[in-house]
Formats: sequence, structure tokens, C-alpha cells
Amino acid sequence: MKILPKRPDGFDMPPHVYIPGKTERHPDRLFDVIKQSVTPELRPDQLHHTQAWIAGLAYLEAGFFWECHEVLEVIWMQTPEQSAERDMVQAVIQLANARLKLLMDRPKAAARLCGMVYSHLDRCPSDRPVLGLRVAALEAAVRQTQRQTGMGKGAL
Repeated sequence: MKILPKRPDGFDMPPHVYIPGKTERHPDRLFDVIKQSVTPELRPDQLHHTQAWIAGLAYLEAGFFWECHEVLEVIWMQTPEQSAERDMVQAVIQLANARLKLLMDRPKAAARLCGMVYSHLDRCPSDRPVLGLRVAALEAAVRQTQRQTGMGKGAL
């Protein structure tokens, strides 16, 4: 899956992939500088220009799924309830969680999370980007993840 057209600059990739129960957890403050790019005065339509959003998507693409969730959580907390922006952030976070579950050898959990991604995407407009992403691009990423679970959409 390729969400970003190019790898952004301005932040470091994590030193390793964190997989709960398998690898060492990162220090608590490792992502603070990235998270601080999300400030209270930002409007929802500005959030996709933050370091946190850009890093989160780059982490997702590079296989840093726990790390993606970690930096995108600050974006989610700033989105309005029942908004397309909130659903898009949740879709990306749950996609990262699904892929993390695959690394943890939990395909059923990954398949369940794929279903959650579809639910969030169903509430997003498909005729325009939300936070710079199109629903169709995320749906393609979910289908790719579902294939890795060995379960089709009907199994969710």
C-alpha cells in the first residue's frame, strides 16, 4: 500500500518496530516532538499538514504499526465527534492495529479490525479527500490486509 507519494523529511523513523510481547517497547517520550505538532488552535481541515499526521502515515507504510497509532492518537483527540475527519483518523488507526495483529499472529483479530475500518470509511464522503486521503485508497489497503488474514470481507 502506498498512501504517501514520497517519504517526508523532518522526523526520524523509530529505532525498531514495537510488537507487544515480542520486541522492546519504545521510551515513553520518544514521539513527543512529533505529537507537539498538533496544537489546540488547528482546525480539523489543517490536521493533515501536521508532523503527527505525516509521520503516522509514513510509519504505517514502513511497517511501524504501533508507532503509527501512537502518533495519530493526538490527531484523533482533536477531531470533532461524528466528523469525517474523526472517522478517517480512526480508519487509519484501526488499519494500523489490524496490521499489528498480523505481526502478533492474530489473524482473527486483524480481520475484525478490518471490519471496523470499513465502518469508519462508510461514514466518510467518497467524493472528496478527508485529511488528504481518499476512501478508495484506504479500502484498497484494507483489502490487502484482509488477504493477509486469510479471511474475506464476508468473514468479518
